[in-house]
Amino acid sequence: MSGPDKLEQRKLDLSAAPGAAPLSRQVAAQASMETRLLLRNGEQLLLAVVIPVIALAGGVAAAERVGLDLDHPAVDVLAPGVLALAVMSTAFVSLAISTGFDRRYGVIKRLGASPLPRHGLLLGKVAALLLVEVLQVALISAVAQAFGWDPEPGWIAAAATVAAGTAAFASLGLLMAGVLRAEATLAAANLVYLLLLAGGGVVLPSSSYGPLEPVVRWLPSGALGDGLRAALIDGRTDVAGLVVLLGWAVVGAALTARTFRWE
Repeated sequence: MSGPDKLEQRKLDLSAAPGAAPLSRQVAAQASMETRLLLRNGEQLLLAVVIPVIALAGGVAAAERVGLDLDHPAVDVLAPGVLALAVMSTAFVSLAISTGFDRRYGVIKRLGASPLPRHGLLLGKVAALLLVEVLQVALISAVAQAFGWDPEPGWIAAAATVAAGTAAFASLGLLMAGVLRAEATLAAANLVYLLLLAGGGVVLPSSSYGPLEPVVRWLPSGALGDGLRAALIDGRTDVAGLVVLLGWAVVGAALTARTFRWE
């Protein structure tokens, strides 16, 4: 091989040197891994699927037995609320707990030494949440339709509400996971989940809380539940609820950016 040919071959070899994959591929790989971890975790599956389905089936049965006074059929009221509960369980509880233990075991620290940037890690986690939520919505909707659910076609408004609710609860989950120890995050996330389930306007409308209705509507849980009920019962967009959710998302993201500790 002549001198110019060798030089040209050397240039080709250098141009073919391996490097980091594009950000989109890195985020997709991270999202795929996060999704598999969520679906393989029994506790996370319990929160994401089993409890919402039990809440739906039990709520419909209880409403029929006790004669619960609702403006619409029980399944029409409860199904959007259970969808909101599923979003809250995944975007808040599951994300907070998994991120907290990732910090404890040094997973995030090791990922920080990889080509994946920190915002890519967060994007991967959020993408995994959205994938799991799609599965939750499909399963819960199928169960609700078996009980006779006939939602209004407000799917665009419902999708916008779910996206805003996911952003709000994910930012709050990351905020909790970034400032507390893993064990404290586990306890606090489950406690907040139970409190919001009982009195946060998730499964039942905020109007059912009497004088506490204005307070409940300002909670992210109440705004998410009422927003999904407005979309899937009345076929309209709850603009006030969207504003509340986006406000929680902005505040949570700002606080997370200031306080999150990666190690």
